[in-house]
Parts: sequence; C-alpha cells; structure tokens
Amino acid sequence: MRLPEPGVRGRPGFAELFAALPVAVLVVDPDDRIAHANALAEQLLNLSERVMLGQPLAAILPPPEAAQAHDGHGFAIYDTEIATARGVRMRVDFVEAMVPDHPGWRTVTLHNAAGARRFATAGERGPGARAAVGAAAMLAHEIKNPLSGIRGAAQLMGAGELTQLITTEVDRIAGLIDRMQDFSDTRPLPIAGENIYPLLAHARGVAQAGFARGVRIEERYDPSLPPAAINRDAVTQILINLLKNAREAVRGERMPCITMTTAYRHGVTRAGAPGQPRVPLPIEICVIDNGPGAPADIAEHLFDPFVSSRPEGQGLGLALVDKLVRDMGGIVQYAREGAPAATVFRLLLPRAVR
Repeated sequence: MRLPEPGVRGRPGFAELFAALPVAVLVVDPDDRIAHANALAEQLLNLSERVMLGQPLAAILPPPEAAQAHDGHGFAIYDTEIATARGVRMRVDFVEAMVPDHPGWRTVTLHNAAGARRFATAGERGPGARAAVGAAAMLAHEIKNPLSGIRGAAQLMGAGELTQLITTEVDRIAGLIDRMQDFSDTRPLPIAGENIYPLLAHARGVAQAGFARGVRIEERYDPSLPPAAINRDAVTQILINLLKNAREAVRGERMPCITMTTAYRHGVTRAGAPGQPRVPLPIEICVIDNGPGAPADIAEHLFDPFVSSRPEGQGLGLALVDKLVRDMGGIVQYAREGAPAATVFRLLLPRAVR
C-alpha cells in the first residue's frame, strides 16, 4: 500500500498530510515491515524513513511486552517504557490500529508520555493534586468556620444593599471551599458493576433541562457495552462536569453541538500498581464539542487545579474529573480530533469482573 500522490490545485495530498501529522506514526505492512514513517517518527526514533523502510518493526521498535497478547483488533498501552533499536529508552503511549479495507496493514502511533501524570493510579498523584488536597483541608479549617460568623453578623445588621452584598460574597466563597473539599476526601470510592446507560441518560437530562438548554446533544452509543467497574455517583458527577465544560466551550458557536459517544476498546490498558499486571480499560465514554478547544499554552495542564481558559473560571471542574476518574482506576484524556477539529474528553474505565 502506497500513500497517494500529492494533491492538486494547492490542496495537500495524503502523503503531505501524513508527513505533517502531529504524532509519530509508522505504517506496517502484512509482512510486519515498515512501509512508511512520518517526520515525527523520524525525530522520536532518531532514524530517517529511508533507513527504516523495509525493516522488520521489531528491529526498529520492539513492541512492549503487553502487546504480545493482543487479539488482532489493535490495542493501546498507555505510559509504557520502550527501547528503540539504538538502545534509547523512553516512556510513550503505544497505540496500534488496523487499517480498514487493507488486511494485515496497521499503524503504530507513539505519543510521548511526558504528560503521563494524568495516567497514574489514584495513589500516584502529581504534586499539583497533592497541593490541592493540602490546600483544601487547610482552607476548610481556617476559613469556612469564620465565614459562618461573618454571615451571621451581616444578617443581624438588618436588610440592606450592603448586607446582601456581604451575604452573597460569603456564600460564593463557602461554595468554592465546598468544591475544594472534594479534593481532600481520600477515602476509597465504593466500586460496583454498573450499567452506564442510565447514568448517561441522567446526565444528558440534567444538562438539557438546565445549563445546556437549547443546545443539541447527540448520542452515538454502542448498545452492547458490558457493565463497568465504577462508582455511579462519581461517573454522574464526571459527566455533568464535562457537559458543563462543553456547553461553555460552544457558547460562541453559530451551530453549537455536543456529542456523547460510547465504545468498547480492545487492548487498552494502563500501568498497574508496582508489581501488578497492567489493567484493561475497555469501556470508553467521550464528550465531544465543536468549540475552539483549549488555548495551546494551557492544553497540557487542563486537569491541574486552578487552571482555566475562562476569566471567571475557577479551574476546579476538570481537576475534580481527573481525581474521580483516577479513584476508579481509569484514565481521562483531552484531545483535538477529526476534520473539522472537535474537542474530545475521553474516559477509559475498567470493565466489571463477572
């Protein structure tokens, strides 16, 4: 299989688009030999495409050990260590996918795992999350109790514009602290096998009845998903937070649209606890919007506390999503995908054990 020739009339062809992809991609033929490598693959592996062409994949990029058990449907292994042919070791997200209508052909995509903080287990939180836990506990103790006294004193002053202002601001700050306290709760979430479809329907109903009223919310579900090993309240909170985020993202669009999707992903795993095997995460839920996406300077930090692209934003909604997903042993990702590009928040969750 060869990539088509460059486009005509100023339009790029597939060969040019393949070269410009923002991730490292190798195309592997049915004989398990490299047929193409884009510019980022050359850069990441420190080898030219000319040198790699025709070489067995294993000679250039030995697949991770966990890849040996895949079932031919493709697979994804997040935050894994690989060694290149030149002995360079690196942490990457290793994704293999079959090429439709071309039996035996597949692509191997490598994402540098510099941002792998988001893929850690609940016990391996990054410094930002640990700081948020400490800050939440401190603020709850040092600020919330005095706020109650301030509110009570303001009410004793009687009705008036100043009293109303004080009361409103105290309530706003108390609400913010309540949200921060969510980070200080380190108790394990109770996990059970749950049907995700009632949770999706409930979150969609809440959105359409309130903050997303008038915005089209499409559903594209795989109706055959098995139960997921989740906490139903946590997943409901996650979905509502993501739908709120999507609603804000499409506020300036002429035809705003939010899409909720589900799928079963074979071979998707994450690192387990030290000394434990990798954990399969086959249940995928996506919340997609046609907004402009996050600014480039904060895209890698969206799940950090207090990071927001909106001046009025508190930067806690996505951080809470990250915490709750971790507590269930899953992964949350942000990406810009498709043509035209759309914003995708992807949840990858474990399947319930029968």
